[in-house]
Amino acid sequence: MCRFTFYKGKPLLLAALVTEPEHSLIHQSAHARERDEPLNGDGFGVAWYSEGHDEPALFRSVTPAWSNQNLRELARVTASHCVLAHVRAATQGLQVGEPNCHPFRCGPLAFMHNGDIGGFAAIRRPLLAGLSDAAFAGIRGSTDSEHFFALLCDELAPAGTTPGSAAMAAALRRALARILDLGARHAPGEYVYLNAVLTDGEAAIACRFTTDVPENADTLYANRGRRYVCENGIGRMLDPGEANGSAVLVSSEPLSGDAGWEAIPVNHLLRLEPNLSLAIEPVSP
Repeated sequence: MCRFTFYKGKPLLLAALVTEPEHSLIHQSAHARERDEPLNGDGFGVAWYSEGHDEPALFRSVTPAWSNQNLRELARVTASHCVLAHVRAATQGLQVGEPNCHPFRCGPLAFMHNGDIGGFAAIRRPLLAGLSDAAFAGIRGSTDSEHFFALLCDELAPAGTTPGSAAMAAALRRALARILDLGARHAPGEYVYLNAVLTDGEAAIACRFTTDVPENADTLYANRGRRYVCENGIGRMLDPGEANGSAVLVSSEPLSGDAGWEAIPVNHLLRLEPNLSLAIEPVSP
């Protein structure tokens, strides 16, 4: 499995998420606390949105995050209002290569995944057969994650370029229903683990889902408040829980020990609107 962090709010240096906090994503790449295997060294990626650009910038590498000096230099000077950062632990049988590193991008959309679509080898061919030409042509790697993103892009296409979180959530449910149907027909008995974030830089959704028993679900936390800051390696959310806050974090593991981190319930998704209004609702494909 993998680890990831998502941020939406006032512009923030990438370092405040990726390198500086006591349990930053770089730290999680080598010392994850909430998975059986602490190493996530099969590559990493960061996507971030900049004013005046519809598509997010994307930096990915197959090297471990903890040893990539370019990542540290980039994070030190780059700020964004919307960031996705991911460290990868490759699913058994899938290749380690830059095209398989998250996040994935399609126009204004960015997507990252922590988990596993069980029986993917058996459902991949019929999945591809059901994609539009555009979604099929957009796949560059071999991961279950990118193929699920292609399904999402197809389901979102009728919503246009600014779908909003409700349309994103509906598209995720439809894509998930297609995956579960393929699994039932071609890989019965396999489990799906889907912790994921999808955004267009304005609205976003994050889900925590599994077909396994709830206690086997991957961890996912959210933190909301007036502002997130990181000073001298200590990250904290100012006024955590504030209903009209200006910062939202979603992370596989809390970045620090400050108050405000709450687990997203299993088989639920978080919807985030451009004004940072937030709703949590069940995932029901």
